[in-house]
Amino acid sequence: MARIALKIDVDTLLGTQEGVPRLSDIIEKANAGATFLFSLGPDHTGWALRRVFRPGFLKKVSRTSVLEHYGFKTLMYGVLLPAPDIGKRCAQILRDVHRAGFECGIHTWDHVLWQDNVRHRDTTWTRAQMRQAWERFQEIYGFAPATHGAAGWQMNAHALRQIDDWGMAYASDGRGVSPYRVTIDSLPLGHVQFPTTLPTLDELLGLPGVGGAPMDGDAVVKHLLSLTEHTSRDQVFTLHAELEGGKLAPIFRKLLHGWQAQGHELLSMGEYYSRLDIASIRLFPFTYGEVPGRSGELFIEKGVHHGSQA
Repeated sequence: MARIALKIDVDTLLGTQEGVPRLSDIIEKANAGATFLFSLGPDHTGWALRRVFRPGFLKKVSRTSVLEHYGFKTLMYGVLLPAPDIGKRCAQILRDVHRAGFECGIHTWDHVLWQDNVRHRDTTWTRAQMRQAWERFQEIYGFAPATHGAAGWQMNAHALRQIDDWGMAYASDGRGVSPYRVTIDSLPLGHVQFPTTLPTLDELLGLPGVGGAPMDGDAVVKHLLSLTEHTSRDQVFTLHAELEGGKLAPIFRKLLHGWQAQGHELLSMGEYYSRLDIASIRLFPFTYGEVPGRSGELFIEKGVHHGSQA
C-alpha cells in the first residue's frame, strides 16, 4: 500500500521524560519506525499563554484541554517557575531512544521562543538559535543530526538555508501533500521537505464529525483511517510526545494498528527518504498559509488547498 512516516515532535520536559519512553515502547512493540525530534534547550511553555489573543487559539485550547495534557507545572515554566534545560536534564533519555533504533533529530532549541518569533527574525537570531540546538545535539549524541522539524511548523528563509548549510538531505518543517524542494528568490534549496500531510489528533478532537457531534478519540481514528484507506499515496503524520505519549496514547495505539491493518508501512523520515524517487520532486516557493485546527499561519506547500479535513 503506502508508506506513512511517523514524526514525533517533543516540545517539553514532561513530553521528554514521560511521553518519549512511552511512545518508544508503543512503536517498538508494533515493529514500526519513527523519527523523534527533540527540543534541546529551555522549556518556556508558560510563555505560550501569551497566545491567548491569537485568532483561533482559545477555540483550539477549549477543544484539546491544554491543562489536562500538559499539567499546571509545565504551564508555569518561564512564568512562575524557572525554565528547565531539557537537553541537560534528559540526555540519557535521548540517547536511549537512539539506542532503541529510532532516528533522532532537531526540533528546536527553545520551542516557544522559536514558534512565536522565527517568522520575523533575521539571519543572526535564526542561526544563533539553530546553532545552540546543533551543538547540544552533538554534545548528547556525539554525531551530527540527520534532520530537522520546525516547532509549530514555523520557519523563515534563513532557517531553510541553514538546513542546506548543515548538509541535511531532508527535513519536515511545514504542511502540505507531498515531498518537494523549496525555492527562495527563485533559487531551489538542496534538501527535500517532507511536509506533514495528515491532520494531527489535536486538530481533529472536538470538531464536528458525522451527524455534527464532536469527534471523540474513536471518531478521530476512524476519520484518519478513512483518509488512508484504499490509497497508495505516501503520508507524513506528526504526533506530539505530550499528547500521543500521554493521555492520547490509547488513541494512537488504535491508529497505529489500523494503519498496519490497512497494509501501510510505518517508518522514519530517513527510511522514507532512502526510497524516494528524487526525479519526481517538485519545486515550490517558500510561503505561509492557514491550516484547519491551527491558530495563525504556518509554513505550507505553495498552491495546496488546505480546506477542512474533518
